[in-house]
Amino acid sequence: MERIASFTINHLNLMPGLYVSRRDAKGDCVTTTFDLRITAPNREPVIDTPALHTIEHLAATYLRNSESKEDVIYFGPMGCRTGFYMLLAGDYTSKDVVGLVTELFEFVRDFKGEVPGAAAKDCGNYLDMNLPMANYLGKRYLEQVLYNIKEDRLVYPE
Repeated sequence: MERIASFTINHLNLMPGLYVSRRDAKGDCVTTTFDLRITAPNREPVIDTPALHTIEHLAATYLRNSESKEDVIYFGPMGCRTGFYMLLAGDYTSKDVVGLVTELFEFVRDFKGEVPGAAAKDCGNYLDMNLPMANYLGKRYLEQVLYNIKEDRLVYPE
């Protein structure tokens, strides 16, 4: 069976960053999948499920209300809980979306109050939220990655 592309990345060398995971073309339409890696795989603790869930709610809400909302296809957590996938309609590079992702995580860092969609009628596990940890992880990703992002955090390692 053919290995999928994301399993060919050496996760022992992968650092927190903002990477293009893949581009998929259907006719003249391209979808770019981004790997928003928040923690270093297999070297740092994974994101706890309540914080992951909270960031998912905040990010999906932010992105679908942003200037890029027409291009947003999906935002959701990685199964390994070290980051998120963001899918946008269009052919993008990581550098193209640094501004959008920075604004998104500033929103996550600064958000106070009721988490959007964190109600029984809106979510299948609405009690599983951790806003303070989501705020912390947003701040950490901004400070350690996005604010001074370098090329090695924009392109997957060999």
